[in-house]
Amino acid sequence: IRPILRGRDIKRYGYDWANLWLINTHNGIKDKIPRIHIEDYPAVKAHLDLYWNKISKRADKGDTPYNLRNCAYLEDFSKPKIIFQEIVQESQFFYDTEGEFFCNDTGRIITGKYLPFLLSIFNSKLFFYAVKRFYGGGSLGEDGVRMKHTFFQNFPCINEQTTINMSIGTNDVMQIDRTICAEYGLSEEEIEFIIST
Repeated sequence: IRPILRGRDIKRYGYDWANLWLINTHNGIKDKIPRIHIEDYPAVKAHLDLYWNKISKRADKGDTPYNLRNCAYLEDFSKPKIIFQEIVQESQFFYDTEGEFFCNDTGRIITGKYLPFLLSIFNSKLFFYAVKRFYGGGSLGEDGVRMKHTFFQNFPCINEQTTINMSIGTNDVMQIDRTICAEYGLSEEEIEFIIST
């Protein structure tokens, strides 16, 4: 049983958890994790049986309606990761340092190297502006944008050795935005434009 974030729960550098949980039953991952048998958890089975009409028709069911289909990246949810929502009106990326959260289908995850560094880039006003105006598939209404991971590939990233002095929660987010813009070589006029959008 793991805490789960919905897209709307994910914020810029943080989250508002709605006290929702996911009962993670699965068929196993490429034989690494043993299969979970619902009969071994009678209280969970009794609860899920209350929703039998829904779970029996799920498109994502595994070997049984109680199980999720196999997921090659299930173990990534237990790693440090960046979690973000796809439809946003500003950059909203959160760093799950403990690998604590799952997310539903309106959330996405990124694992790998340089996550704190990437977090500051992704949450910057410059990144949001660039995805919305140049790299994304177009805006959604007046303010919205779809943060699809395939759009990120074309965004040129500054060298990961670049020092961005930041400590989430203590540093001024506007100063982080200014630092990132300066690292990309923007003029003061361009920085002011990006910051004010």
